[in-house]
Amino acid sequence: MTYVLTNTIVMKFTKLLTLLFLTLFITSCNTDDGILGERPDTDGGDSSTFSDNFGNAINRDFLGRVIDINNNPISDVTITIGNSTASTDDNGVFIINDASVFQNFAYIKADKAGYIHGSRAVVPTTGTNKVTIMLLEETVIQTVNSGETATVSLGNGASVSLDGNYKNPDGTDYTGSVDVIMHMLDPVDENMEQQMPGMLYAENLDGDERMLQTLGMLAVELRGDSGEDLNLADGSTSEIIIPLDPSLVASAPTTIPLWYFDEVNGYWKEEGEATLTGNQYIGTVTHFSFWNCDIPAEAINLCVTVTDENDNTLANLTVNITSDTFGTRGGVTNENGEVCGLVPSNETLTIDVLDFDVCGNNPIYTAAIGPFTADATEAITITSSADIISETVTGTFNDCDNNPVSNGYVILSYGTQNFYDTVTDGTFEIDMIRCTDDNTFSIEAVDFDNIQTTGTINYTFSTPTTNLGTLQSCDTVTEFITYQVDDNPEIYYIFDLNNFEEGPDSIFILHFEDDQTGIENRFELGLFTQTLGTYNSQTDNIFFSFNDSNGDFANANNQPNITVNLTAFGDTGEYIDMNFSGTYIDNNNVERTITGSLHVIRDF
Repeated sequence: MTYVLTNTIVMKFTKLLTLLFLTLFITSCNTDDGILGERPDTDGGDSSTFSDNFGNAINRDFLGRVIDINNNPISDVTITIGNSTASTDDNGVFIINDASVFQNFAYIKADKAGYIHGSRAVVPTTGTNKVTIMLLEETVIQTVNSGETATVSLGNGASVSLDGNYKNPDGTDYTGSVDVIMHMLDPVDENMEQQMPGMLYAENLDGDERMLQTLGMLAVELRGDSGEDLNLADGSTSEIIIPLDPSLVASAPTTIPLWYFDEVNGYWKEEGEATLTGNQYIGTVTHFSFWNCDIPAEAINLCVTVTDENDNTLANLTVNITSDTFGTRGGVTNENGEVCGLVPSNETLTIDVLDFDVCGNNPIYTAAIGPFTADATEAITITSSADIISETVTGTFNDCDNNPVSNGYVILSYGTQNFYDTVTDGTFEIDMIRCTDDNTFSIEAVDFDNIQTTGTINYTFSTPTTNLGTLQSCDTVTEFITYQVDDNPEIYYIFDLNNFEEGPDSIFILHFEDDQTGIENRFELGLFTQTLGTYNSQTDNIFFSFNDSNGDFANANNQPNITVNLTAFGDTGEYIDMNFSGTYIDNNNVERTITGSLHVIRDF
């Protein structure tokens, strides 16, 4: 799974220079519909030469999430990738499969009233491409009038000077009031990469592709009386001021190229320059979009694949690339263990793979790579150690009619991090690592088409493989028990159970009888505790027995060796979650293995 590419912010100029490494999780959009699968238009340079950098048209899958500046999901955002469109759900998530993009370039746009236009561009991988977009609110800083000069400023010193001449989207002169919407993005802000449009990929004045190192961005949008998008009238200019973070001033160049974001095509274009005056860059522009103060660099496309010693791909790991010149940037591996992006050419680089926030973000792999003069791939193998535990989480996801979900996703939460993965054929598998002192996680599965969810279910890892059994999203299903004996078909109960009892010494007992099949089914599991943890039927005060329609039978008197992981024990009316595995002797005196889980409401 690949998620948001994050930037390691360092407070010196050489550490802040941006290394454009691919981000996989969504950003939003724009009102113009550039169509991928056709070559983008270009206003400068040799358009045919520049568009050749994108490679051939291909189809790829995308899973993304749109959030606000407080990390809350934004629903009903319109997402556009080529000719494909979708809307975000209540989790801020969208799914677009088989979208038409290019081998080296995919442009994702998202749009919702009340937010400024946003977008994300990525180098698509063969797996699910995951991106996160943080939309900025459409906050009016000041209202001015046509025919009057004005200077509009932000509290941080960023400003724009307007000469009072504006035009409508069709090019005609505009007369009336103008709402000025502004945002400044600072490189030292850890959220900048999620907020900025596209990626730091550009066309210079000669039509050559470049990666960019940003010293600051300024977004300006103008709205007319009826909410229409306005721009500067032909022949008009505006002075923009972009202040620098104090840590950047001493090393900042005296002049720097200005780049504007082309909202139709999804990348930056060079136009003009800014001059350093004191602690701010001042430049003149002829139209409005996102404007960016950047130093360009030549780059190649690098794809990194991460696996363990058994050749299992490892998802959700942060991969950082560090350049002595351009600083550090990174991305998160997708379900194929892959992440791709632009890195500086002709430089020796350092690559680091990190564990998760909950584990301390520690390096678990470090090596020198490069220099590269052409597009390249790197394969990384993470060797096992006492601090690295590989896990595989598998399961089946069905809809309310017990049919495999063909357009859905699962959210795996581990510590403070959420990982997203698509479900297209009713099954899912997530390969990851975890830290030694945290062996619990939760899963929520969402049927994107039918807008139904399983709700959040808590689990404990059953190292090295945790089989969650069958999850079902249905408004009428609130509880379930699922288990599998040996390689036999999975047993799955999804009706309202209402059968937890409180016994002596704080014991809780689950039991039910069901004669829907004409055969009595019985499942009993009891614990003399409400404390979360791991318990065993041979060493702790628990009992386990069942009899099902397949004729299987386990009896507590036969001392089954069952391990139970109690991961949630809510108050009355809340959920009790546990998963279990182990062996028992059946009624034919044959040893069987069993794995299963339950998600039931506490009735006492």
